[in-house]
Amino acid sequence: MKLVILDRDGVINFDSDQFVKSPEEWRPIPGSLEAVARLTQAGFRVVVATNQSGVGRGLFDMATLSAIHDKMHRAVNQAGGRIDAVFYCPHAADSTCACRKPSPGMLVDIAERFNTALDGVPTVGDSLRDLQAAVAVRARPILVLTGKGARTRDAGGLPEGTEIYADLAAVAQALGA
Repeated sequence: MKLVILDRDGVINFDSDQFVKSPEEWRPIPGSLEAVARLTQAGFRVVVATNQSGVGRGLFDMATLSAIHDKMHRAVNQAGGRIDAVFYCPHAADSTCACRKPSPGMLVDIAERFNTALDGVPTVGDSLRDLQAAVAVRARPILVLTGKGARTRDAGGLPEGTEIYADLAAVAQALGA
């Protein structure tokens, strides 16, 4: 099975320092929906793994998070793609949970759900914590320069072997989609 794991904010949709708190605030990055469609059509199972501390902070509730994800699914479907699953951590940033990236809990859950090892699985994010979670499960860390990606690159300290691409469309092309 071909699998690719994507962060949400800053990879698929525009990020916000004030959080994406409603479906109306969720806006796709140009080319990202088509990139997911190309990945789907190339035989990849596309899974999203996203920290959503806005829930834990009380900025929005689970029903709103579901509505945001429904909008994302519909937009991807209209572009001809599919997201097979969305895994999220709803805990606040100061939580000591095992699921909040850079902890690998969400990725371990994905491996269990899809009954596969994550060795070498492309894992795309725009922050250091996305890359650290990928490395923790021996996945393939990929940084996109959208969202916080350029700042992440410029700050240095990237895990060894991190690949860097302009955006999700460039990642999809590199993966043969």
